[in-house]
Amino acid sequence: MSKVWFITGSSRGFGRRFAEAALSRGDKVAATARNADSLADLAAAHGDAVLPLTLDVTDKAAATAAVRKAHEHFGRLDVILNNAGHGHFGMVEELAEQEIRGQFETNVLGALWVTQAALPYLRAQGSGHIVMLSSMLGVAAFPNTGAYTASKAALEGLSDSLSQEVAAFGIKVTIVEPGAFSTEFAAASASSAPLPAYDGVREAVNAGFANMPLPDPSGVGAALLKVVDADNPPLRVFFGSHPLQVVQSVYVERLTTWEEWAEVSAEAGAGAGAGQS
Repeated sequence: MSKVWFITGSSRGFGRRFAEAALSRGDKVAATARNADSLADLAAAHGDAVLPLTLDVTDKAAATAAVRKAHEHFGRLDVILNNAGHGHFGMVEELAEQEIRGQFETNVLGALWVTQAALPYLRAQGSGHIVMLSSMLGVAAFPNTGAYTASKAALEGLSDSLSQEVAAFGIKVTIVEPGAFSTEFAAASASSAPLPAYDGVREAVNAGFANMPLPDPSGVGAALLKVVDADNPPLRVFFGSHPLQVVQSVYVERLTTWEEWAEVSAEAGAGAGAGQS
């Protein structure tokens, strides 16, 4: 049986490729974008299988209305794909209030509003798959990525808890963690006004990222279809081979540090009285 998808951020990048992959095999897609006109070509190519919707995911009421409209139109929702997001980069000291708020409004709260709107329908039908588009940077931080990393780390924690809460309702959750790809993401990202004090750090980071592999994103759609079709899909999955190399070293370093400081950890928990967290 074909699946019905609700995909945010469908106008370009991964979102467009995910939508095209689903539609190419006969699935139906409620495709959202800030401007539904950007979805006209998708609708023209696939006809009634596409429901184009204008949606700014930071608007909770609009997210609720869009999910309701998609459910009314198709009669069910099988895959909720929280893909909409953007990147903002800068050293932590450089981040302006509106910049960090904007990262969380879109990358975390936008996904939350869509998920909350969809959950009553998924619980009622006893099935569904919520896919959160995170990033390798949700588990590995670098200089200049603080705002984006913080938003994706928050999304990961939210999604992990969600997966445990909804499992009994037959609902699955997957966090997709892509590495860098050759997409429009970098061009669409923003940066904070630089402080000269960090010029040396910035140059070192840029030099380190200069040789990062940038695979073509043509394979991401087929990869996601395998995830959503799996009987036992993963809670987390990398897209691209580079993230595994990076994150393995990150976790080795974390485990080593925790073990080295285990005596202090035990000392902290050895006090008398009721436990506190």
